[in-house]
Amino acid sequence: MDRKPLEGIKVLDFCWVAVGPMTTRYLAEYGATVIRVESRKRPETLRRAAPFKDGISGLNRSGYFASYNPNKYGITIDMGHARAKELVLRLVSWANLVTENFTPGTMERWGLGYQDLQAINPAIVMYSTSMLGRGGPMERQPGFGPVLSSLAGLTHITGWPDRDPVNPYGAYTDFIGPRFAVASILAALDYQRRTGKGLHLDMSQLETSLHFTAPFILDCSVNGREQGRRGNRDPGAAPHGAYPCRGEDRWIAIVCQTDEEWQALLELISPVDWDEDRRQQASTLVGRKTVEEDLDKMITDWTGDQDSQELMYTLQDAGVPAGVVNDCRDLFQDPQLVHREHFKFLDHAEIGPYPSDQSEFDLSKTPGSLDTPAPLLGEHTEYALKELVGLSEDEYRSFEDDGVLE
Repeated sequence: MDRKPLEGIKVLDFCWVAVGPMTTRYLAEYGATVIRVESRKRPETLRRAAPFKDGISGLNRSGYFASYNPNKYGITIDMGHARAKELVLRLVSWANLVTENFTPGTMERWGLGYQDLQAINPAIVMYSTSMLGRGGPMERQPGFGPVLSSLAGLTHITGWPDRDPVNPYGAYTDFIGPRFAVASILAALDYQRRTGKGLHLDMSQLETSLHFTAPFILDCSVNGREQGRRGNRDPGAAPHGAYPCRGEDRWIAIVCQTDEEWQALLELISPVDWDEDRRQQASTLVGRKTVEEDLDKMITDWTGDQDSQELMYTLQDAGVPAGVVNDCRDLFQDPQLVHREHFKFLDHAEIGPYPSDQSEFDLSKTPGSLDTPAPLLGEHTEYALKELVGLSEDEYRSFEDDGVLE
């Protein structure tokens, strides 16, 4: 097929930072026309986030922003302007879907709440996501992913038991939310197509994130046991950790969940100082858990002078679960990612060629693609408003002359 599955879907996108742009990027990759609204007076947070091209900061030089916004059109509107609502409502009459991830109440203050949008376009679908969802005493709690990771309990269980808690990498909850969001949005658009009616989707990022702590919540509610930090330990495996290898900051993860896997690992290591009593003690998971620190030291001594990649294949061939700890450079050489063409290089007007990761699923009959780089700030304002939305020349110049378009 020469059409993408979401062609014809028109999205007015107010999302910013990570969770929102990651969500609408899926839509853009699979054919939706996404017009992204930004402001020069309050630039998108990710435009100021590293890494920058050549280490030089600039609103159009962020690789972080560029990665999450390909295939989108970028326009700038001064949302504080008296005529901003007039222009946005024209865009709403064009759109099938409006997306936003502001603190609840922001769109309403602009006169752009769901009821306002529905009065202009009765079939409009609106997707809103915020830290804690709409309604309740804490609906206006602001914050980014690291704050939400703490509220969801993820910080409490991350780190070493004898040290302070740490956040999971980055805005961890922002990588969870889009997986729930895309499915919900597609279901709402299907409902819109079948019934001609609109919907307002309200997604709490806290509630979606709790799914990733489900085993811990279940353990607490059923057994009255609260989990804490345990580093790389796992109650159902020993050894279970990441071990240093030859080279700068090179590591390999090794796990033994069964006695057979442990015996295979032990044969490879062949410790000379192990007597029969010690081998017998470590022959079961319960026994290995009692000497886990000794096992970690023995494995560390064994892996320290070995190449991580070669060791991974040796362990896997022997039936021992193992995997290298990749850095960013490794990802571009990973044979599986290369085979699946996971990274697509796009040519950005200021950054130049840069990699963006394509979606993790491959639809054989209706594939998506990344075709255009992330927009410069306001790059498509005139084109999008005139050619896509249908403003006349006089209408466009009126908004431009009045300063609505910054």
